[in-house]
Amino acid sequence: MLRGINRQIIFEDDEDRVKFIDTLKHYKQKCGFNIFAYCLMDNHVHLIIKVNNESLESIMKRIGVSYVYWYNWKYKRSGHLFQDRYKSEVIEDDSYLLSVVRYIHQNPIRANIMPIIGEYPWSSYGEYIGHPRIVDATFVLEIFSQDIEKAKEIFVDFMDEQGANFFEIKNKPRLTDEEAKQIVKQVLGNIETRDLQTMEKTKRDGYLRQLKASEGVSIRQIARISGLTFNIVVKA
Repeated sequence: MLRGINRQIIFEDDEDRVKFIDTLKHYKQKCGFNIFAYCLMDNHVHLIIKVNNESLESIMKRIGVSYVYWYNWKYKRSGHLFQDRYKSEVIEDDSYLLSVVRYIHQNPIRANIMPIIGEYPWSSYGEYIGHPRIVDATFVLEIFSQDIEKAKEIFVDFMDEQGANFFEIKNKPRLTDEEAKQIVKQVLGNIETRDLQTMEKTKRDGYLRQLKASEGVSIRQIARISGLTFNIVVKA
């Protein structure tokens, strides 16, 4: 997250927002990083970036310096625009990634700017349901389904669900599949793991929700161990 110094406005008008998105696009091509989500608010920006060749620190410095140079020229000002240091957290599993994507896209609703998530024009939400411009949407959509059109439908439903605050989400310790299997056995008790595949939906989803709440067990692990699809597990 990049925030204006002293919570200063960093986007005065739509031209500023377009310039910042163009800056992201330019340095994405130059530095080779991936963008999975963004949301431009009046005095801060949320980004999900996957670094590849350059460090996150270098990427954020390039983006910040370039935009501030242009902003200062446009508004005939000088000095800092952003706080000295961006705020960042590491995303290590798919469940956390989806939670943060949803949090970012829900920012305008939380701020009472827009009542409907799809009406805000300055987030990556529209790129997911329409045509990607700078966002690598396929990576996230394929977490829901390999069928992209079906994945978009699930994505829309998931984005509308109530989620946790981004900075309240805690990174969970990662377990091996063998450790995860032991937790699955504890949750299911005398029920065989394979029985989840033929179990009545309401009962099955109850077990899946318990498993997803278990510390350290990822959605992909639950899907692998149970034989259920990722889509079924994530929607439970």
